[in-house]
Amino acid sequence: MEALQMLKGFKEFIMRGNVVDLAVAFVIGAAFVKIVESIVAGLITPLIAAIFGKPDISDVWTFQINNADFRIGLILQAIFNFLTVAAAVYFVIVMPLNKLAERRKRGQEPAPDDEPLTTDQQLLTEIRDSLRQRS
Repeated sequence: MEALQMLKGFKEFIMRGNVVDLAVAFVIGAAFVKIVESIVAGLITPLIAAIFGKPDISDVWTFQINNADFRIGLILQAIFNFLTVAAAVYFVIVMPLNKLAERRKRGQEPAPDDEPLTTDQQLLTEIRDSLRQRS
């Protein structure tokens, strides 16, 4: 009996909207990583290689003290990688979506909700409105 209660509780937890939304966001995010990586690998890294002669700066400023390797270039490469990914996300996704939102605000592009209601939606709207009038 206790096991059934636990399973019921687990089912309720999994079926909550925020858990499902989080799972969908995770899957979409994982797929999106491939897009960003391909932009960086296929466009930005070759551009850097064309400008600086090599696509990787991790070997810059390496030195050794008492058999301990110090690689300042590795830190610089990580910072550079972060900035290139952030730039790719901003210029390819955030900026175009912001422009689209501005157009919708100005009325240049119809919002997705401007489509006519289906018969089911019209009936549900009428039922909702009549229930509101009763209370």
